[in-house]
Amino acid sequence: MALHWKLVIDSANAAALADFWAAALEYEVEDPSALITQLLAAGHIGEDAVTEHRGRRNFRGHAAIRHPDDPFDQTSGVGRGRRVLFQDVPEPKSGKNRLHLDVHGGPGGLTELVARLETLGATCVHEVDRGPAGHWWVMRDPEGNEFCAA
Repeated sequence: MALHWKLVIDSANAAALADFWAAALEYEVEDPSALITQLLAAGHIGEDAVTEHRGRRNFRGHAAIRHPDDPFDQTSGVGRGRRVLFQDVPEPKSGKNRLHLDVHGGPGGLTELVARLETLGATCVHEVDRGPAGHWWVMRDPEGNEFCAA
């Protein structure tokens, strides 16, 4: 039986990076506010573990996105399918990513995809054109994580 997984990305501002990647991938930002309300009421967490972002309560230093078509738990907001979790860490990014996402364009093609990603806050690093073998852009998200637009 195949295992379930989620991709975890270290960040400096989990909520902002989740917003960027949700828009880039057309995913949903998870809403854990109902779970947070329950945990606060039961005394399992304190207010210091919670922050607010875009009018929602969120766990401080954590934010996640999920594919809009995948199932999710109504109480916790946690996705049960394709999911990316962003977690704040104290140290800054220090080198090239050893793992990266490839974002594939839709009907508008690569030029439209790159323009949309730049509008969201991504930066183009360099273009790769290998003729029939492929054409893509190496890009960086707002925190400098490399990814490819293909």
